Amino acid sequence: MLPVLPVLPVLPVLPALRELLPRGGLARGSVVTVAEFGVLALALLAAASAAGTWCAMAGIPEAGVLAAVGLGLDAERTLLVPDPGSTWPQVVASLLDGCEIVLLRPPGRAPAQVRQRLEAALRRGRGVLLVTGDWPGAQVRLRVVTQGWTGLGDGHGRLRACCAEVAADGRGEAAMTRTRWLWLPGEDGSVTVAEPPEEGRPPGPTLLRVVSG
Repeated sequence: MLPVLPVLPVLPVLPALRELLPRGGLARGSVVTVAEFGVLALALLAAASAAGTWCAMAGIPEAGVLAAVGLGLDAERTLLVPDPGSTWPQVVASLLDGCEIVLLRPPGRAPAQVRQRLEAALRRGRGVLLVTGDWPGAQVRLRVVTQGWTGLGDGHGRLRACCAEVAADGRGEAAMTRTRWLWLPGEDGSVTVAEPPEEGRPPGPTLLRVVSG
């Protein structure tokens, strides 16, 4: 009989993201929010997916499998539910039963009863719920504070890479705000640590955009 492998208390994340999270990974049974859907949200799935974790994305029709695969997600272990409809809480609860990470964009602010039911399902299944947008009581909240794209010079050229300052805070052990400069993504498409820019400007020719948290 094969030995039963222990269930680790956290799911892995990319090395560049570890210092943003209090345990260096995604704690099982927790809710983690990202202010908006984008590379950061997908990057949080990447390492766990590459390690064999089943993942799901619900309510995000623009989530492209090819883009996700470029960050390291395993397409064969990723379920997509672009439009879960009015019964989205039941759909997400079912996904949490079969997947260890579910990335969700609710159609609106989730009522307290819905949040409580999903959080109970989350604890039973020992998974992680990633939410794009607001989720009162989330253990960890991440947001892009400032970002700038490289590749534009003299008003022309192609956007090649995004240098972003990411902030994380939350409840309990995540109460202290943590910040990190990251390439989201770099020119090679990967998510890595970036050097803090001088005077708040990303390196190289950029188009700077400030994102409010």
